[in-house]
Amino acid sequence: MMRALLVLNVGSSSIKFALYAGDDLAQLCRGHIEALGSSAQKTAWSGILAARLDDAQPGSAVDHHGAIDWLLQTLRKHLPEVELIGAGHRVVHGGMKFAAPVRIDASVIAELEKLVPLAPTHQPQSLAAIRAIADAWPQLPQIACFDTAFHRQQPRLAQLFALPQALTDQGVIRYGFHGLSYAYLADELPRFAGTRANGRVVIAHLGHGASLCALQNRQSIATTMGFSALDGLMMGTRCGALDPGVLLYLLQSGKYDASQLADLLYNRSGLLGVSGLSDDLRVLESSADPRAREAIELFAYRAARELGSMAAALDGLDVLVFTAGIGERSAAMRARICERARWLGVELDPQANAEHRNKISSAASSVEVFAIATDEEIVIARAVQALFGNSRHD
Repeated sequence: MMRALLVLNVGSSSIKFALYAGDDLAQLCRGHIEALGSSAQKTAWSGILAARLDDAQPGSAVDHHGAIDWLLQTLRKHLPEVELIGAGHRVVHGGMKFAAPVRIDASVIAELEKLVPLAPTHQPQSLAAIRAIADAWPQLPQIACFDTAFHRQQPRLAQLFALPQALTDQGVIRYGFHGLSYAYLADELPRFAGTRANGRVVIAHLGHGASLCALQNRQSIATTMGFSALDGLMMGTRCGALDPGVLLYLLQSGKYDASQLADLLYNRSGLLGVSGLSDDLRVLESSADPRAREAIELFAYRAARELGSMAAALDGLDVLVFTAGIGERSAAMRARICERARWLGVELDPQANAEHRNKISSAASSVEVFAIATDEEIVIARAVQALFGNSRHD
């Protein structure tokens, strides 16, 4: 039997998954189901067992629960010689209690349930994945790795809202998210930036969800997301930073109740709301509609403006890193943001940017700029291995 670790990275509209060898974490296979709830599609499989799974399809219009059930059945059917020894999950919100990976039990699940209102488009799906694996393999140990954990060592001032102390004590603080992505890049950055990796760094995680993180000595000192995953940058369907007076106005006008407001902020704003066309930047970049152009420009403007705030927290900028779907793949968006950041000393090499090289800044740029693929799954796999090793769990 081949012992392996299963990793599930469940997003608001997608599921990434991977199998790693239990001893050396060699990647056995990985895949990605996207557009859940509409016309679910599987991207290309990769890894040494990929050929065994190439023809497996999740079907159309499956939701998160259906996709997870399909995945577990597919792995059992096509990889009968694989023995799972542990599973790891990306969990968006860990609250104040969880600042490191934790083995999942009933008490942990109960705590994670309490955090559903703070991440309603992610937390329920992660819990569904945890329960699905528990049903399929009741004795299999599982761990949760938290997107908030990377930011829990930030300076106190970076975590505070200007609210009464009683609310702070109750956990109404800035948590920050995308921590698994930032943790991966913090480890990888010395390979690309050398000693500058320990200097004043901003990582731009730009995808369907988007945020920036300021790092000093490769530790988080500030980030754009806060108490929930709504704050900061404009995103695919989320609004980003918003005057709370707008929320009061909409509630008091009687036009929205709390659930309608949540739907507006999480599902009908951002690129989708501004353009009225799509939450997918690729679609907008190929459109001639002026609303698409405005949405693109607003996304770049908000990102560049928040980059300035991160540079202020760092007292300057040495390195800028783009990552995640938009950050890794949209040369045009990188160029728009960097053009607005020229005052910080950012200057792109247009050819390197267009060719999607890792280093995309010009020789004259005082800030080194990179585009680096992130890998949240391997961060989770390492955490699972650290807790469970290569042991058999019957």
